[in-house]
Amino acid sequence: MMMATARVLVVDDEPKLVRLVRAVLEADGFRVETAASGEQALEAVESTHPDLVLLDILFPGMLDGYQVCRRIRERSAVPVIMLTAKAQEVDKLRGFDAGADDYLTKPFSSRELLARVKAVLRRSAAPERVQGSQVVAHGELLIDLSQRRVTVKGKEVILTPTEYRLLSELALNAGKVMLHEELLSRVWGPDYRGEVEYLRAYVRYLRRKIEENPAAPRHILSRPGIGYMLAAEEPASFQPDLPSSRDLQ
Repeated sequence: MMMATARVLVVDDEPKLVRLVRAVLEADGFRVETAASGEQALEAVESTHPDLVLLDILFPGMLDGYQVCRRIRERSAVPVIMLTAKAQEVDKLRGFDAGADDYLTKPFSSRELLARVKAVLRRSAAPERVQGSQVVAHGELLIDLSQRRVTVKGKEVILTPTEYRLLSELALNAGKVMLHEELLSRVWGPDYRGEVEYLRAYVRYLRRKIEENPAAPRHILSRPGIGYMLAAEEPASFQPDLPSSRDLQ
């Protein structure tokens, strides 16, 4: 998929904002489709197969943006950027929990819009750094990098694209502490090196899916204030995270 021919679905019920976003994206070579409700958005994802979705949180109808994002994730790995007027961290984390890959807080500039769209498209199109068949195992956790398949106790675990990219990066460096900035740069891109909350949120979601007890993780371990690692078979002196530690949430 070439960046200049990427198709973007814009989901928002504000005509002025939709016109602005369409003009900015089309001027840069993107193809743009629009939807004004959650129901229309789900239909458009099925019919137009966009390369990226720009999704507002609040609009008329039975579904809000979080619900739409979850339903998209049930059927598609298309990248989703949530558009929100809510700048609180809890709202951003709720978007990540629904399966969003990024967020953009209103009002935003044309430059910021293009930067976020291009960064997410680059991430989704980047090839995995896997040569041949490669499987990483730790206890009941099995990560088949060649098949992009993750299982726990033999049961497949469904991950969002960003969750998988983060876990695969940790798997490729199993037993090695990866710095916050290093993980952010490799998974999200160099423009995200300071967005540690992104990393904390996604580590928390991964732990919910792959750890028997997310409050006392055995697979994804932490060095508070430094970074994370996927434990090797001999996890050395690393200690499980404490539930009260902000860095480990």
